[in-house]
Amino acid sequence: MATPHSFRYAESGPVATLTLDRPEALNALTFEVYRELTETFRGLADRPAIRAVVLTGSGRAFCTGGDVRDIIGELLQRDAAKLLEFTRMTCDLVRAMRALPRPIVASLNGTVAGAGAILAMASDLRVAADTAKVAFLFVKVGLAGADMGACQLLPRIVGLGRATELLMTGDFIDAAEAHRIGFYNRVVPRQQLEDETARLVDRLVRGPQDGLAATKLALEREAQMELDAALDDEARVQAELMTRPDFKEGFAAFTEKRPPRFQGAPE
Repeated sequence: MATPHSFRYAESGPVATLTLDRPEALNALTFEVYRELTETFRGLADRPAIRAVVLTGSGRAFCTGGDVRDIIGELLQRDAAKLLEFTRMTCDLVRAMRALPRPIVASLNGTVAGAGAILAMASDLRVAADTAKVAFLFVKVGLAGADMGACQLLPRIVGLGRATELLMTGDFIDAAEAHRIGFYNRVVPRQQLEDETARLVDRLVRGPQDGLAATKLALEREAQMELDAALDDEARVQAELMTRPDFKEGFAAFTEKRPPRFQGAPE
């Protein structure tokens, strides 16, 4: 997997951390950031030693969307074919994040807006600083709220009514409201964000890797299924996981009243 140049990438044991690092531009996305994020998430799918991924930002914002000079200015000069090339490229990033068979935790250090809100949405869990206001800004610039999968994913997180309001108004909501409606999983004071993120990630990396991957895949697949098909699929997946060592270890740990030691998890 190639080392990215447009953001910081670090590994600490089983955790990979991707840090958007253009604080002077409020971590606005460039064409290169989009491309390298997509390549990195796809590359991590082939790195089983990495058991969880953290996506965060530096400075006072997580990400404020596309860079006005690098992206927006150029898009205004593109023809229809080149515009479609761009929008498909942005959607590929969401595909790569949702296809990664490991949990992604968005650690939201500040403002979350536009495509930054999409990055948070496409992550599996969101831990936010109490300063991390969020807005899906697309209608504010004359576009649709239907951007990078928002109309499919956001209603599944916050419900259709709240998703409709967020996507049709483009208004900011504060971190407390984002937590109340279920978009943020946890909200903490800014100085506690790193520690709270680390606690959650530690639980994930100690979990059953195959079981967590199957859970993420099921959440994706079953959104398009009728109940009977979902039940059949879950029966098949769960029965197959029952043949693996983690199930035996989980049962042994339960009966012995000790924490489980799943395969590959840190000591």
